[in-house]
Amino acid sequence: MPDAHYDVAIIGTGPGGEGAAMQAIKQGKSVISIEKFYEIGGNCTHKGTIPSKALRYSILQMSEINNYMRQMGRLGMVLDLEFPDLRKTAASVIQKQVGMRRTFYERNGVELVEGHARFLDPHRIHIDTPSGLTEEITFDYAIIATGSRPYRPDDVDFSHPRIFCSDTILDLNFTPRSISVYGAGVIGCEYASMLRTMGMKVNLVNTRSSLLDFLDDEISDALSYHMRESGVLLRHCEHYESIQGTDDGVILSLQSGKKLKTDIFLFAAGRAGNSESLGLETVEITPDSRGQIEVNDDFQTTQPHIYAVGDIIGYPSLASAAYVQGRYAASHLDNGECERALIRDIPTGIYTSPEISSLGKTERELTEAKIPYEVGHSMFKHLARAQIMNRPIGMLKLLFHRETLEILGIHCFGPNASEIIHIGQAIMSQPGDANTLLYFINTTFNYPTMAEAYRVAALNGYNRLF
Repeated sequence: MPDAHYDVAIIGTGPGGEGAAMQAIKQGKSVISIEKFYEIGGNCTHKGTIPSKALRYSILQMSEINNYMRQMGRLGMVLDLEFPDLRKTAASVIQKQVGMRRTFYERNGVELVEGHARFLDPHRIHIDTPSGLTEEITFDYAIIATGSRPYRPDDVDFSHPRIFCSDTILDLNFTPRSISVYGAGVIGCEYASMLRTMGMKVNLVNTRSSLLDFLDDEISDALSYHMRESGVLLRHCEHYESIQGTDDGVILSLQSGKKLKTDIFLFAAGRAGNSESLGLETVEITPDSRGQIEVNDDFQTTQPHIYAVGDIIGYPSLASAAYVQGRYAASHLDNGECERALIRDIPTGIYTSPEISSLGKTERELTEAKIPYEVGHSMFKHLARAQIMNRPIGMLKLLFHRETLEILGIHCFGPNASEIIHIGQAIMSQPGDANTLLYFINTTFNYPTMAEAYRVAALNGYNRLF
């Protein structure tokens, strides 16, 4: 006999699982959340977003202090912290996040179980706990939020001490002088950028012809330019032939005949969904070759009462997107519908140096759709606040309809881009005439601020109409 019955069973406690659990419990459902790791938070908290961004912040802080000391002529006072020292700051942040998130579950009455979940049939789950005990539960609805992990092809020896994926590189115990990063997606670009800021020689090998081609072309071009300007060596349209670890480094042989030898190597070409050993075959759900689960527009799998959210379904693979997808799924299973605005227009946040954040349409998409649009720019080098901070690199770009002035896209490249984007997001989400370029033209912004970029960009674009 099953140990208990629940309205909703959620597998995984990352952002997607947490969003689903909190929404379902507030709708009066009985909820169980199952997490196989000994601490909650998922890959986002322990391996991905939180530790990598904490590391990035430490690297940027050291770089800024050293730049300031050099400007002051205090060359003997520069910091030269090793990689493991810079990594330490993440540990306290992770524990604070875990503690805070655990209270969410406890305060809201979500039953939290540590163990590995496996479907027995469309309404039963078997749980293997670390103590060796097993549980069996029944459920009305299930939400799979097990996340993803770095894709690790079989012909790459990840057991070699100098070959890493994006999970294992966080445990690097020395500071190398050089690195080759294979894969120029978001993760590859972020690591290439931060490690170059540390002073490492960086090869970034891209299998495509441009960086992050889902971005607006101008932003992608700006990223490429500033990466090259910083000293990152970009190699586009390249594929590996072999990856050989040696005692003192790694030799990356490319199909083009090139060979790159560096102290360490990071494989960052894609991710794989954590769908294995979930017993999905018993519920007739078949993941693709990368372990990702196909869902419909409401995040339902081939079993309508079983949902999947977050990285397990692939794009956009953002923690922010996973959280709202979890909320959406929990709302949908309650009444068969949900406000789609919850999952529409999710901004991208890319933590390169400088940052990138985008929302809405790109110029390429608007051109293909034959939508008459215009462009407004604000170059950060002209903003007083950017000049004061001595961080002049970057821009804000607004795309708007030539006739209605509706905001169609916002693209930001530069310091605090992931924060700046939300001002425009608030206006884009307004109905009707409230979402127009005129808001930015007629609104008084504090001076000097980075937010002032919206007024500058709006006026720049508006003046192009006449």
